[in-house]
Formats: sequence, structure tokens, C-alpha cells
Amino acid sequence: MADAQLPPGWTLPQIRDVSGEQEAGALGTDRAVKWVASDGADEVVHPEIILGEFSGLALVKPVQVDDWYMGDLHDDGSIDCWAIYDDLERALRGL
Repeated sequence: MADAQLPPGWTLPQIRDVSGEQEAGALGTDRAVKWVASDGADEVVHPEIILGEFSGLALVKPVQVDDWYMGDLHDDGSIDCWAIYDDLERALRGL
């Protein structure tokens, strides 16, 4: 996908090494992403970067936000996020 990109300063081998997932890669941002709130007030997330194929999980860096959101990557390509990490390496280790 043309809009798939890696985080600045990271290579695909580094992402795969830290996460332990050899199928991990950058995904296109042209998909539905939402934050699933515990109170039922889900919010649309506008992704800048998406990393995926982590055994059914994905990491999303929203536009204009420094955090990384973790969530379920569904068969239709949509992502429901439910955890936030302030650092990509921590998020990758948390998979």
C-alpha cells in the first residue's frame, strides 16, 4: 500500500526483532480505526502509522499524537484499540 510507512528511526528488522513477530509490517492507513471506550463512547482514530500482523493485533500511531494505541486487527482490516503506550518499544514488547 502506498500509504504504509514505518516509524522514523525504525527498520522492519528492528520491529520484528523487538516484537518477536517475523510477519510484522507497516499497513496502509486507509482503514477504519477506533478507540473502544469502556463507557461505550467509541472515538474514531485518524492513523498516521499502522504496524500489524502481530498475531491478530496492531499498533496505531494517531495523527498529532505521540502515543501508540494497541488493538485488535479484524479480518475486514478495521482496528479496535483498547490500550495506549507512550513509547513504541514498550508497545512492541507488550504484544
